[in-house]
Amino acid sequence: MRLLKHLLLATAAGLLAASAAQAADLPTKKAAPAPDKPNCYASFWTWLDSTAADCPLTYAGITFYGTVDMGAGYETHATKFNNDFPNGVQELVNKTSGNAKWQWVPNGLSQSNVGVKIKEQIAPNWYIVGDVNFGFDPYSFQFANGPRSLEDNNLLASNPTQSANGDSSRAGGVDNTRAYVGVSNTTFGTLTFGRQYALTNDLSSAYDPFGAAYAFSLIGTSGTVEQGTGETETARENLSFKYQVAYNGLRAAAIAQVGGWDQGNGARAAYQVDLGGDWNGFSADAVYAYAKDAVKLGTWGTGALGGLPADTLKATLADVNAGVFGAKYKWQALTVYGGYEYARLSSPSDFNTYYPVAAASGNIYNFNSSWSDYPAQVQKNAFYKPEILQVLWVGAKYGILSNLDAAVGYYYMWQNDYTTLTGAAVPANVATASACAAAAAPALGANHGSCAGHTEAISGMLDWRPVKRVDIYGGVMYSAVTGGMENGFTHPNNTAVTGGVRVAF
Repeated sequence: MRLLKHLLLATAAGLLAASAAQAADLPTKKAAPAPDKPNCYASFWTWLDSTAADCPLTYAGITFYGTVDMGAGYETHATKFNNDFPNGVQELVNKTSGNAKWQWVPNGLSQSNVGVKIKEQIAPNWYIVGDVNFGFDPYSFQFANGPRSLEDNNLLASNPTQSANGDSSRAGGVDNTRAYVGVSNTTFGTLTFGRQYALTNDLSSAYDPFGAAYAFSLIGTSGTVEQGTGETETARENLSFKYQVAYNGLRAAAIAQVGGWDQGNGARAAYQVDLGGDWNGFSADAVYAYAKDAVKLGTWGTGALGGLPADTLKATLADVNAGVFGAKYKWQALTVYGGYEYARLSSPSDFNTYYPVAAASGNIYNFNSSWSDYPAQVQKNAFYKPEILQVLWVGAKYGILSNLDAAVGYYYMWQNDYTTLTGAAVPANVATASACAAAAAPALGANHGSCAGHTEAISGMLDWRPVKRVDIYGGVMYSAVTGGMENGFTHPNNTAVTGGVRVAF
């Protein structure tokens, strides 16, 4: 018992000593609590100096968002402003380029837009997602509507009477940007259904140094390219399924539309697939795109309509096979961009089945373009031989300061000579080889549109963000055309200087 008593006393003494030593290591008072996160809604200024991600306008799982982009500019060969046209003005040289002019320039950095989106968790790692968005002109509040801008100018001479116009996958309405709903999982990816960006549209915006800005990017402003691989109406697909998944730095995506023109699509059938990834600051994506009977709308100018309604537009149909590759590399404050597009446009192989008309110009069809009907006269066999359209671009963006970026870019777009030899079977609207004045210097705009030619543009821009939701930007784009791509032009080049302010909410 005496031994046991000594052992108990020794054990108790040891425990007391250990407790005292441990207590000496403990802090003498509680650690200070982490500072509260600043309230971004405390004032209008604190809200402006926050990002949309950090301080969204969200209630009950629904987020209201958008941007307003307003500016002004000077062009050496300007086109008159049109509030239906998504771009507002034409800053790339085109058929409607006229005299030098100062004018208001909307949407220079990005399309002004308003939207609502949702992301609601329904189970662990599972979410319902959705987004509805429309683009508009910030000066008139008109919905962005390319086909209507064509109707505004349908029977007017290109220069100097026409205002800015061009076909677009935006054709008015509250869904002219997108309108979709779907499910998302952190492991299995995202599946959505509705009106959505084509994968080529996603790629060109991500790998362009200007983010496909209307005022500074040939990709963003050109009606020939504009994220639609030669046919701008295919830049968005209505009633489409889109699946995107990423794993360990790799990603894949696919999109396929449901229905044809009657569902508001720009083609009777279309699908695209994408593969890409990120590694140590390097990113790359490659997209294959196919479209059946893709439509491009245009004006008749002063051409006779033969008694047809005055709002009847010209429609060119093409089967499109295209590939687009984009890459960028970020090193500290510098990001370098580059990309290449190859598009093969051919007349539909079953043209005579669907358009059995004897006249060279074709028949009337009400194209349901982005939910709005536009009657159009189909041109028969516009591509007697396939047109090969190619685009190459390079550029860079450098962060001079944490809130000041400089960007430069160069774009080169060219097409082959897809005229044909003379012959009795050649449709009247198809050019023959003699239409291309290759040996002698032709008059400006004299070459047929199917002759070989190119368009090039070079741009530079500064973008300053005094607060996180505001961009103050300014820059210049010079563009020039030759050969078939200057068909009907009265000026071979244009210099457009643009400045503006964009506010995000």
